[in-house]
Amino acid sequence: MRAAAIQLNSTNDKARNLEAARRLIREAAGDGAAELIVLPEKWNLLGDAAELEAGAESLDGGSSIEAARGWARELGIHLLAGSIAERVAAAERLFNTSVLIDPGGEVAAVYRKIHMFDVEVGGVTYRESEHEQPGEEIVTASASGVEVGLSVCYDLRFPELYRILAVRGARLITVPSAFTLTTGRDHWEVLLRARAIENQVFLIAANQIGESPPHYSSYGRSMIVDPWGVVLAQAPDRECFVGADLDLERQGEIRESLPSLANRRPRAYRWPELTEAGA
Repeated sequence: MRAAAIQLNSTNDKARNLEAARRLIREAAGDGAAELIVLPEKWNLLGDAAELEAGAESLDGGSSIEAARGWARELGIHLLAGSIAERVAAAERLFNTSVLIDPGGEVAAVYRKIHMFDVEVGGVTYRESEHEQPGEEIVTASASGVEVGLSVCYDLRFPELYRILAVRGARLITVPSAFTLTTGRDHWEVLLRARAIENQVFLIAANQIGESPPHYSSYGRSMIVDPWGVVLAQAPDRECFVGADLDLERQGEIRESLPSLANRRPRAYRWPELTEAGA
């Protein structure tokens, strides 16, 4: 399988973002010959809370997912529509939702980001939970016979999620992101390679790049990492795509010769008494 990660500098101009995504997806599916293409987090709209609220869409009939379904159908690809701010009628807040679309343009899987980005980094306070609510379901789906695990950005810091995806059969995991410049410089590659190595999976990590309102500064360096932790492709610091061939046979050899997943001992694992971290 050949995969590609799309790197965007999304802003609060939805029409501009969709056009940039359309152009790069077509390039990746054309000369890049990618069968699976991954867009970054908030690929269709990246702005402040009010702009996200105003621009949120439902998955049924929303313009962004409808456009993504059309691109997948036209090009005959599996398209991971990064994530969008999703409006659900019965929900109090928005969801940060990733959608896997099959080559027929049908929605194959929906994942709502589990871990909310409530942090203070680089002098900026982020409180994602103030306007978005976490999902509760861990999601995998098949793409051309390959089991794909879904995650979004901040999820990368929670190894439990990635281990469960691998145990459930995921051979590659998608990581659409808007990883910050401050954290990305020190943590992005380290975390991606660690999650790939410990779970013996491919990671397709599509990141935002550059400045977006009101205070977003994204690191870029979108990557494709193999199960040995080798970076197969890394994006330069601009809007672009990167692609790589995923050697599934080599992945099987790694899992056979260094069977860390098979050597797990779940019966010996006990969670400690739950306490607040840092208390």
